[in-house]
Amino acid sequence: QVQLVESGGGLVQAGGSLRLSCAASGMIFRLNAMEWYRQVPGKQRELVAGITSGFGTNYADSVKGRFAISRDNAKSTVYLQMNSLQPEDTGVYYCHIRGGSWGQGTQVTVSS
Repeated sequence: QVQLVESGGGLVQAGGSLRLSCAASGMIFRLNAMEWYRQVPGKQRELVAGITSGFGTNYADSVKGRFAISRDNAKSTVYLQMNSLQPEDTGVYYCHIRGGSWGQGTQVTVSS
């Protein structure tokens, strides 16, 4: 059974940093593209960043230059380093296997 467990969310002041982690199990992690999405109440879940099995990355325009996605295949873990956080980055962040399962989400709150 595939399981994704996110961690690292919290409350941070504007301009601060957080690093999210997503530990995967029940799958061959290195073969899968992984993504981070975020959702705020009343809005659709949006793609924040993705990383392929070949370590290619893509980002939403709103986070380019501030966020960095990475993966450690030995630990079956994907990360999202978030720098220069702004209040508009507030939301629940979800780990996602492209075309597959979702994690339970972790809350990120950025205060102004």
